[in-house]
This record gives sequence, structure tokens and C-alpha cells, in this order.
Amino acid sequence: MSGAPTMLAGVRPWRPSGLLYAAAATHVGALGAVLLAPATLPWAAGGVAASHLLMAGAGLWPRCAWLGPNLRQLPPQAEDCIALTFDDGPDPELTPRVLDWLARHDLRATFFCIGARAERHPALVREIARAGHAVENHSQHHSHRFSVSGPGWMRAEIASAQQVLAELAGTAPRFFRAPAGLRNPFLEPALCGLGLNLASWTRRGFDTLPRARPERIAARLLRGLAARDILLLHDGHGARMAGGTHTLPAVLPHVLAAVQDAGLRCVTLREAFAAPAIAPTRPEDGQA
Repeated sequence: MSGAPTMLAGVRPWRPSGLLYAAAATHVGALGAVLLAPATLPWAAGGVAASHLLMAGAGLWPRCAWLGPNLRQLPPQAEDCIALTFDDGPDPELTPRVLDWLARHDLRATFFCIGARAERHPALVREIARAGHAVENHSQHHSHRFSVSGPGWMRAEIASAQQVLAELAGTAPRFFRAPAGLRNPFLEPALCGLGLNLASWTRRGFDTLPRARPERIAARLLRGLAARDILLLHDGHGARMAGGTHTLPAVLPHVLAAVQDAGLRCVTLREAFAAPAIAPTRPEDGQA
């Protein structure tokens, strides 16, 4: 991950990505071409359509950085660390079990919480924070329309969760993870204005798939496990095994064993990026 040092907290200026500049230039060029030579309309329309398809594809690719900075690894100074992250909670059945497991092994994790669920289970959010874990923003409602929403609705959705989680955890979230990782060009300006940074993952276990088997989830997470990895699991909306029991408690021991064998330690995203702060990956870094 490269880039000049920057703060990962507080409001930051929005810098349009190279893809957005290219899309804007395409639109201006297409308009000029049609005005000067109306016969070029099909070609101009095709260019505009292609730019929109490219932006849509970038939004559907959770780890893509073409729409703006996207944290997919821990910074270089976290050379012996990984980050465990849990999405979609808090869940009154599963989150306490995850917290117990983390406490038994003295591990710290990052919980991307849904604001509306946090309002229903405030004690769980407070317990996550009290135990030394990080509470981060996963939107207010985890809506399926998130990635196709306009700037006003999207900012309000994130800001609502920011307020709820800050009040419950005692400190404002510094990172945001989009629902299902899907987004559009309006997300980065909203995050800049709210002092948040987009975080995706290095690899995921797909532990929300129906009847997902613990060994397969663990294999996806641990294949090629290395320092600076960000691993994605779910303490909400998680899959259950054939007998109805959650898969996550059966996955976590495999993860811990692999982490210990690799000589790595678990940190929160906040700990990893605390100092010196490292700029998130930008499109011009040549990574998508």
C-alpha cells in the first residue's frame, strides 16, 4: 500500500479518482462531438455508456479502488499483524459468543455494526467497546439499495449510523464498510465529509452462504494467509450448519491456530493505522 502520509481521522478533502476524471472528460467530449458533428451521436453515446458501465463495474467490485481510496490491507508498519473484522452485527445470539472467544484468547477485533441493530441491542455495542474492540460504521440499515442511491440519501444513511455508534461506543467510528462491499461514485465524497475511510478486506470466508461448511469458510480465509491481511467474517446474518447451529464458532479456532502458526497477532484497524498514518490505496497506485 503506497501513498503520502495522511490523517485517517477527521474531515478530509475529496479528490476525484482518475476514473471519475476520465468519465467527465468522456461526457464533455461526447457533447462537443455531437454539437460539431451530429453524425457522431452513436459513437458519442457508446462512449458515455461505456464510461457508465465501467463505473458500475467498479462499484460492484468490493476491493476496487477506481472510485476512491479503499483499504484492503493493513499498512506496512503492521508487518506482523492481521485484522479480524466482523460485519452485520450486533446479534444477540452470536455476538456474545464471538466476544467470549476473543476474550479467552486475548484478541482484539473490528466490528462493523449496523446502526439500526445497534439501537436494538445497545448493551452489546457498549460491551464490544468495553472489551477493547473497535466499533465501526456499516450503515444505518444495510439496505439493498445502498449502491444505487443518490448522494443525499447515502450521506444520511452513513451519518445516522455514525451518530448512533458514536453515542453507544463512546468514540466515533473512523472506518466504513459498504453493505456487501457495493457502492457508487457518491460514496467517497460522503465519507470525506464525515471523516470516514472505506475499508474492504484482503480475503473473505463467504460465511453467509446457506449451509456453508466451517472447513470451507476457514480454507477461503486462510489460503495464503500473510501479514497485513484483513479477514472478513460475520457476527450477523451468518450461515448455520445442517443442525441449525452457527458456523462461525466452529471457524474461529481454525483461524486462531493458523494465525498462531504464522507468528502473527490480531489488531484492530484503528491500532494498525494509528501511527504513523498511511494513506489508503488510491487508483493511481496501479491497484484495482
